[in-house]
Amino acid sequence: MKTDAFALRHIGPRETDLQHMLKTIGVDSIERLVYETLPDDIRLKAPLNLDPAMTEYEFANHIQELGKKNKVFKSYIGLGYHPTIVPAPIQRNIFENPGWYTAYTPYQAEIAQGRLEAILNFQTTVIELTGMEIANASLLDEGTAAAEAMALLFDVRTRDQKKNNTHKFFVSEEILPQTLSVLQTRSTPIGIELVVGNHETFDFSNEFFGAILQYPGKYGQVNDYSAFVAKAKENEIKVAFAADILSLATLTSPGEMGAAVVVGTSQRFGVPMGYGGPHAAFFATKDEYKRSMPGRIIGVSVDANGNRALRMALGTREQHIKREKATSNICTAQVLLAVMAGMYAVYHGPEGLKYIANKVHASAVTTAEALNKIGVSQVNSAYFDTILVKADAQKVKAVAEKNEVNFFYVDSDTISISLNETTSINDINQIVAIFAEALGKETVSVSELTEASQLPASLERTSSFLTHDVFNNHHSESQLMRYIKKLERKDLSLNHSMISLGSCTMKLNAASEMLPLSMPNWNSIHPFAPVEQAQGYITMLKKLEEQLNVITGFAGTTLQPNSGAQGEYAGLMAIRAYHMSRNEGHRNVCLIPSSAHGTNPASAAMAGMKIIVTKTTPEGNIDVEDLREKAIEHKDDLSCLMVTYPSTHGVFESSIIEITKLIHENGGLVYMDGANMNAQVGLTNPATIGADVCHLNLHKTFAIPHGGGGPGVGPICVNEKLVPFLPTNPILKVGGEQAITAISSAPYGSALVCLISYGYITMMGAEGLKSATEHAILNANYMKSRFEGHYPILYTGECGRAAHEMILDCRAFKENGIEVGDIAKRLMDYGFHAPTVSFPVAGTLMIEPTESEDLAELDRFCDALISIRKEIEAATADDKNNVLKNAPHTLAMLTTDAWNFPYTREKAAYPLDYIAENKFWPSVRRVDDAYGDRNLVCSCAPIEAYMES
Repeated sequence: MKTDAFALRHIGPRETDLQHMLKTIGVDSIERLVYETLPDDIRLKAPLNLDPAMTEYEFANHIQELGKKNKVFKSYIGLGYHPTIVPAPIQRNIFENPGWYTAYTPYQAEIAQGRLEAILNFQTTVIELTGMEIANASLLDEGTAAAEAMALLFDVRTRDQKKNNTHKFFVSEEILPQTLSVLQTRSTPIGIELVVGNHETFDFSNEFFGAILQYPGKYGQVNDYSAFVAKAKENEIKVAFAADILSLATLTSPGEMGAAVVVGTSQRFGVPMGYGGPHAAFFATKDEYKRSMPGRIIGVSVDANGNRALRMALGTREQHIKREKATSNICTAQVLLAVMAGMYAVYHGPEGLKYIANKVHASAVTTAEALNKIGVSQVNSAYFDTILVKADAQKVKAVAEKNEVNFFYVDSDTISISLNETTSINDINQIVAIFAEALGKETVSVSELTEASQLPASLERTSSFLTHDVFNNHHSESQLMRYIKKLERKDLSLNHSMISLGSCTMKLNAASEMLPLSMPNWNSIHPFAPVEQAQGYITMLKKLEEQLNVITGFAGTTLQPNSGAQGEYAGLMAIRAYHMSRNEGHRNVCLIPSSAHGTNPASAAMAGMKIIVTKTTPEGNIDVEDLREKAIEHKDDLSCLMVTYPSTHGVFESSIIEITKLIHENGGLVYMDGANMNAQVGLTNPATIGADVCHLNLHKTFAIPHGGGGPGVGPICVNEKLVPFLPTNPILKVGGEQAITAISSAPYGSALVCLISYGYITMMGAEGLKSATEHAILNANYMKSRFEGHYPILYTGECGRAAHEMILDCRAFKENGIEVGDIAKRLMDYGFHAPTVSFPVAGTLMIEPTESEDLAELDRFCDALISIRKEIEAATADDKNNVLKNAPHTLAMLTTDAWNFPYTREKAAYPLDYIAENKFWPSVRRVDDAYGDRNLVCSCAPIEAYMES
């Protein structure tokens, strides 16, 4: 065994298993299986042109050496990103723990109660600090959260405002520059006109439906916006705040000022800067807007026994339900980072947060007073953590960088200095000494922090927050460690068993890929640090872009999008910009097959496109004749086709080249959804099938962990004609020569976790990547063969093969009184997370094993579903008291004296022999979603307060 080959560790099946697997499938080799699965005309003719694979040891040394090219300066740049202290028990027990980072989105609530509680803590923290009524489970970053706030306020305009097409949105000139850029991107396609100006001179005319304010402002000024909000309300203008979460421990909350929406980032609650991400944005609003609120909401409900249980609430708002009517395409949160931020609040509690906030404020005041003593004036009339000083920026910059310190240089004589949680007395003295040297003055020494405040008395917070027990009982490390472990035990993650979610690709997230994320040289860099200080990052990110270009066959890549859905939007906006550059801005028709992901039509609607849905054949393929008819009908206005390949039905459609050629002949471009890229890498690619742009889910195909629902990364790769339009950033120029404005806040999006995909590709190499794809196809077809005769397989290719996933048709089981959801819940008793339920076809299970699962695990899962099939046969439509309808079975059920079920306890909990060795217990019985939606509770308030009368 070649022990230093990373691919050998990543890929599950052993060489000794292959003959058994191939015999079960009915082929004599993997090569033959691939031949029968992929159309021959799209096969790559040569191996991927990638560097030879590194061993894990070589990669560890390589990434350490590369990290040395990053220079970790003291950062006082601010602009929404701050050095923070990651509490060691949170880093060790969550950030570096596969029990937390390998979990999936909590759609199966009964085996995700720990994560759901952790997110509920995050929502409670946001609700109480912002003074709002409801918060979601996090968004992607502050800039995109602000754009979502704008879209919500546009959606909830009054009837008269909609009738009169009121479409102006006021943006305070105090807004963060990257937020403004994202607002510019998102506003134009949907017909919103931004007006940037001074809030003090705003005229509140009836042409405006909303406004957004920064609190505190981008360079630190703290304003009392009460009068502004009151006057806006009089004129039916709803106001959003972009707020600093730490400042809200000391400042009057936006909710108390009358805000309609509050957004921001929770990064400074114990999450490293990571050159821009990932960080969990927050979004809070009024209860009356909950149906228009983007993203996921965690709510309190009850289980089948009436006990408190959590789950994702109000699913009918989501983009996969609303599709082209959706105001947002959000399908990824930043759950892992939200969990960390929420746990930071749990660890410190309300008094701890006040202490930290007061210390940060005192550091800013102390620095301002010391600088004043050497003749450097501070111009903000009120501030929390950021001071704005007047000095020769060029002289200060030279001395500061010599001393490895970064400030933000607003102009030639104005400097912004943002103090933070890590700032010490020594740091303050260093700052003062830098200015003294630059100005030729004698420095002054500081020995203690001042107790003076520079906050207006009218804005000092008097309301309490985080009074719930969870924020007041876990302040020692032992208490926190045990609380985190208690929650972890309630969640099923990849460190317990396979998660075979079709279209979600829950593969191994290898330890060697994850380790660099904890290294200070990688996680402590500010995204707006001078690029010469981030050469390790620039080298790594450019190399990753090159690797993705090779894999996709394209010419350019942007890593900026923070999710697959955001990548969809970025790709469509690049297509839109391309047409406009050719004076064909009228091209706005987007053709989307009826089988597409729900985010596809939602993204197209956000890009201002007119959506035309095309038919699907009974075999699950695109109806080429219907597509031809509609492409020709709309040829004068055709913008693009959105196509998923292989299809959402798990099939490589042989007509794909004909399809892409048809779109090009009628003036459109082809956007390929990369959700199923795990079946392409090394065998075919988007360029070969004729696409012009694709997004890639790095959290699927390229090994970034799902983190319980995020982080995600959704870069787009484009051909030469679209390279000029790749997005830029207002502070650090990236992207193309005719770049569109920003898609997300940071220049390279969630740069820190790009290390994972870089490590994956670098250690796999061309041969390993191809082998991974082949084994993904092998594992899927092995499972398909085992299921045949037990479950109908809904769609297959022309030779009867699946791609990397398959759909089991469970609709006929209704005759036995069994729904697909019953199968999903029963799988929990067997120790497995359900496959994808009722997507893309209602009443089905979509299964994707990935290449990382070994033969024994595949067999365990197949045995479980085959056993469940026998249980279905024994069920009858009029019998609601059976093992499937009562699933999942909890430990509490099994250990009560009473057992009022017509089957044994052993049948309930241990239906197969392997389960006893490693039993996973769901912590609640089946959750009542309808009850939770009728009695919506999204914070830590006790359930008794909300019981139905």
